[in-house]
Amino acid sequence: MTSRLRAILLTAVTALVAGLVLAAPAQAAPGSDLLAPSPPGSNDFSCRPSAQHPNPVVLVHGLLATQFDNWQYVSPQLKARGYCVFSLTYGQNALLPPPVGLVGGLAPMERSAQELATFVQRVRSATGAAKVDIVGHSEGSLMPDYYVKFLGGSRSVDRYVGLTPLWKGTNTLALDFLNRTGEELGLDPVLVASLDQACASCRQFLAGSDFIRRMNSDGGPKVDGVTYTMILTRYDELVVPYTSGLLEGATNIVLQEGCPTDLAEHAAVAYDPVTMQHIANALDPAHARPVQCLPVPPRGLRG
Repeated sequence: MTSRLRAILLTAVTALVAGLVLAAPAQAAPGSDLLAPSPPGSNDFSCRPSAQHPNPVVLVHGLLATQFDNWQYVSPQLKARGYCVFSLTYGQNALLPPPVGLVGGLAPMERSAQELATFVQRVRSATGAAKVDIVGHSEGSLMPDYYVKFLGGSRSVDRYVGLTPLWKGTNTLALDFLNRTGEELGLDPVLVASLDQACASCRQFLAGSDFIRRMNSDGGPKVDGVTYTMILTRYDELVVPYTSGLLEGATNIVLQEGCPTDLAEHAAVAYDPVTMQHIANALDPAHARPVQCLPVPPRGLRG
């Protein structure tokens, strides 16, 4: 392999991941709390769960997001349904200047899972609840299962709802191929030094990564005692293929199978009224209602 090709491969991976990180300022949360304010309806630590909804719901955002921007729609919807709702911004990179350093999900997912474990314990202590339910989007659909599977979270988590999950990783823009090729060429130390300092979780998402292999070890990601519901979209441009989100032993929902007019892509799923109906049914299956199909455009087409 020529040195020129090696340089091209390294440049490609660097540009793609760096571009992802540099896109973050557009998503940075506004407001006076520079560590990302809570979305409407969440983080009332005086909330006491009702008999109908005994489990607090913990919302876990995705990569390059914050609790504020990821859960503007879902959080108040759950609050209106009578849930105690909590959320956090996790995995921030203190080495990056604001506003990039304010977005979350950049830390290694193992470290973010520790942050989540601490937060769940805080929620349980404040509310007196034995267990919580988790609703996570993108990285938030995958990272919490590290907490559940390896950090004892199965004792504290009842229902686990994942939006746009990626249990087998993603091949977005063939990044997994470029990453493997770089490793075979001996470029891995360079990649670690140049990319992981900014976004240590980015390469963990790639199909075949050490993190993905570990999550699928010992019988797979599903943990006994936890009820999983996965919500996927055929129009997911970041989880490629979208079927990476299918989880054996879970209730797997592809939005378009029940609602062909739902065109929500990766980001729009968290703002989708059809998705919200599925979330409500997953959290309270005893009172599940038929899901009304609605026309949902991609988020980028909304006014």
